[in-house]
Amino acid sequence: MMGMLVFFVLCILIPGSKGIELTEMYGAIQSPNFPESYPKDSEVTWNISVPDGFKIKLYFMHFDLEPSYLCEYDYVKLEAEQESLATFCGREDTDTEQTPRERIIMSPKNRLSITFRSDFSNEERFTGFEAHYTAVDVDECKDRNDEELACDHYCHNYIGGYYCSCRFGYLLHSDNRTCRVECSDVFTERSGVITSSDFPNPYAKSSDCLYRIELEEGFVINLEFDDTFDIEDHPEVTCPYDYLKIKAGEREFGPLCGDRSPAKIETGNNSVQIIFHSDNSGENIGWRMSYTAVGTPCPNPVPPVNGKIEPVVAHYSFKDQVLITCDPGYNVLKDDIETEHHQIQCQRDGSWSSFIPICKIVDCQTPADLEKGFVTYGSSNNLTVYGSSIQYSCKEPIYQMYPKINSSYVCGEKGAWTNEEFGTELPSCMAVCGTPQFSRTRLQRIANGNFATRGVSPWIAMLSRNGLPFCGGSLIGDRWIVTAAHCLHQPLGEENPVLRSSHIVAASSFQIILGKYRTKRKDDTEQTFEAKNIILHPAYQSTTFEFDIALLELTKPANLNNYIIPVCLPDNSEASSLREGDMVVVSGWGKQFLRRLPDSLMEIEIPIVDHKTCESGYDRLNQKVTEDMLCAGEKEGGKDACQGDSGGPMVTLNRQTSRWFLAGIVSWGDGCGANDRYGVYSDVTRSMAWIRNITGVENI
Repeated sequence: MMGMLVFFVLCILIPGSKGIELTEMYGAIQSPNFPESYPKDSEVTWNISVPDGFKIKLYFMHFDLEPSYLCEYDYVKLEAEQESLATFCGREDTDTEQTPRERIIMSPKNRLSITFRSDFSNEERFTGFEAHYTAVDVDECKDRNDEELACDHYCHNYIGGYYCSCRFGYLLHSDNRTCRVECSDVFTERSGVITSSDFPNPYAKSSDCLYRIELEEGFVINLEFDDTFDIEDHPEVTCPYDYLKIKAGEREFGPLCGDRSPAKIETGNNSVQIIFHSDNSGENIGWRMSYTAVGTPCPNPVPPVNGKIEPVVAHYSFKDQVLITCDPGYNVLKDDIETEHHQIQCQRDGSWSSFIPICKIVDCQTPADLEKGFVTYGSSNNLTVYGSSIQYSCKEPIYQMYPKINSSYVCGEKGAWTNEEFGTELPSCMAVCGTPQFSRTRLQRIANGNFATRGVSPWIAMLSRNGLPFCGGSLIGDRWIVTAAHCLHQPLGEENPVLRSSHIVAASSFQIILGKYRTKRKDDTEQTFEAKNIILHPAYQSTTFEFDIALLELTKPANLNNYIIPVCLPDNSEASSLREGDMVVVSGWGKQFLRRLPDSLMEIEIPIVDHKTCESGYDRLNQKVTEDMLCAGEKEGGKDACQGDSGGPMVTLNRQTSRWFLAGIVSWGDGCGANDRYGVYSDVTRSMAWIRNITGVENI
């Protein structure tokens, strides 16, 4: 109140003063001496100003001035921005038009002037007026009509002001209202599309864009605009506001603007700059152009004989590539190197990167040799090129093809000899088993010194030490010998009946002889080997002779001939099942009754004996004949294997296949050909799974 009293005193003391400055956000204004009558002949002006972003709201609480026509005596005048807003006079209770009554006055901006004037008289003692003002926040985002100050994209109001922001991808200009873009880019592809920002929506204002197309030398760039083309222009001046310019080397196109799409532009250059400028006004939608590159032309390549090129087009130009391939059975030959394909490229000088290679027919080269076999060519010229054929054969009758396939091979398009069933793998020539090339005229006794016919047991092997036989064996396949396990280990003492690997004889301590007939004299048909591996049956018991069977792997394959042929292994057929009375043949070089070695190979034919009959003959000797053993011989004796025959073959003829198979292996017995003492043999059928697993031998 003290402040207001001083204020009113000043109004009285300084009549006719030019103005009182009011800068508070709200306040009250009263005529001089209010609520008493105002003085005559006085003039006071109140200048109200508030911060930017606000307007001034004014309303009168009391109004009592002398009325007059057009307020020519006393009045209150409101002014803003050098314009008169209103002039008031009169009394409220007279309902004159000049009184403000309940009217609220709002300044257009942040300034308002209020002038009170009284003339030379105040006879009725009018009391004047009282008014209040307050600053009101302006919502510039809604109320502002000034186009130059409007936000380009988004407007955000706050008390006392506002600020602008832009959509994603745009930047606010330094004028804080215009949204511009960063629009520089480099194009290196051979074709593409370039547009003004946000096309087909209005492009950004206050922006300078630079687009560059940079291609290799050898290309020239052509530009073509869409029909939609809209850049702000001027009817009298060429492109003063927004414009598009194109620079290609020393050439320049533009400036371009308006709503007419430019014609196709052939720049004649591999490097082009596209400059686009926009000012801070306008709502034009901009432009869109496509660019393509045209390269230096190359002559159409001619495909090689027996070949082709891809792709086939009407014209080829710089950077175009052509793939050269050959027909099936031919390879591309380039610089003496054969490949499946070759690629060339059109160069900037209009030439291809290399000459067109030739297509050379595939050569499968000389076919691989077939061990124990031979190859014959399908033509007399021994051709090995694509489409040629060969036939593999085995050296019969000793060997046969395995597996049994059509053994014709054709030179394929990949350069390999190929069989329709077997692919590129070769068949094998496997030894034909159980087929002696010499007929057996009669069967002799081993125990009484008569000799076998030479060559009738071509599978028999002699195990020799120091030039004398100590055991026999049987050839299966071309590199495995089946013999008795007890032949291959040192004698064991009673205190150590368990067989250990350290008790197996050394491979170098004996020899294996095939094609042998005479006992001590050398035969011209024999072949001598050493053992590469010695493998005893895992269930072998040295004290009981259970599973008395072993395998010897030769250091190299045997050379099969009429005197060296493998024996067959028993198969699962009925013909391989032996019964009592079936006849078997046993061969060997063992000692005879005179305790001396025979001059040559001996053999006997004896019948299979019932297992229980055999067991009864050995019961009183406490020797057991187990299920893995066979017995053969005659009750009255005289026909039996003897010392030195161990490991040798017991064979019989398979009547279905007419081949001899290995039925048993000479194992043990009581004496040689004693009465009621039968020979005991290891049953090969009981060990077949183990034999095949180790050797892989199959009957051929």
